[in-house]
Amino acid sequence: MTRPAIAREDFQCVLFRTAEGVATITLNRPERRNALNRRAYDELEAAFRHATLDADARCVVVTGADPAFCSGEDVKEMMTGEKPAAPATSPPVEYRATPAAMAVIDCPKPVIAAVNGSAVGWGMELALYADIRIASEKAVFAELFVKRGLICDVGGFWKLPGLVGSAKAAELLFTGDAIDAAEAQRIGLVSYVTPHADLMPKTMDLAGRIAANSPLALASLKDGLRRVTFGDPNEVGAWAIANIHRLFATEDHREGVRSFLEKRPPVFHGR
Repeated sequence: MTRPAIAREDFQCVLFRTAEGVATITLNRPERRNALNRRAYDELEAAFRHATLDADARCVVVTGADPAFCSGEDVKEMMTGEKPAAPATSPPVEYRATPAAMAVIDCPKPVIAAVNGSAVGWGMELALYADIRIASEKAVFAELFVKRGLICDVGGFWKLPGLVGSAKAAELLFTGDAIDAAEAQRIGLVSYVTPHADLMPKTMDLAGRIAANSPLALASLKDGLRRVTFGDPNEVGAWAIANIHRLFATEDHREGVRSFLEKRPPVFHGR
């Protein structure tokens, strides 16, 4: 079992608490709409590793500090931050699924996403990795990677078609269009839509009812559902990351980022 790389007391971007059998993980960068920088990705991974090892946690809730669930990657910081220098001789690259994604997917405990606002880009991916999604009436979902000249992570390929059907998944992935909470419930992406003030009480009530059950049975139920419904995400995740790395080097991706920062529609040229 993978040990967490960051201690809980050192978290800066994530809040973690366990009470009454439920571990609650809250993305806590509200000033950036809980966008993920490198530190936040690492802490999210560590938080789910801690939840996996926490004997007092039988169910996990992931949410965001208002006003958003997660607005995806922090594009400004990720594009302008320092990049590690490449070694003089680089070994062949072995692509693997995103560590933060696999920490959520590998968690043997039921995971509920309480989607309190925008869940776009990798934020929608994070919601997809959960076993159950409950949405505030303020929630918005979008797999907007194509608008940046990229593709989704493992969630859009591994989980989305099984939830909404292959044609609807294709529409969401190919257009990058946003849908509201009501539409998300209609197509089966979320189980419930609640008034915003009722989101966490509703989520914690469900989490508490789950946590009251046998943790051994819950782990087996979760494993069985994944085997029957979704299969193994590792191969899909490695393929997705390899293609994301390829697309990162394209002019279309650079145009997608420029257009986002300049607040204009992108103009892609297929190169």
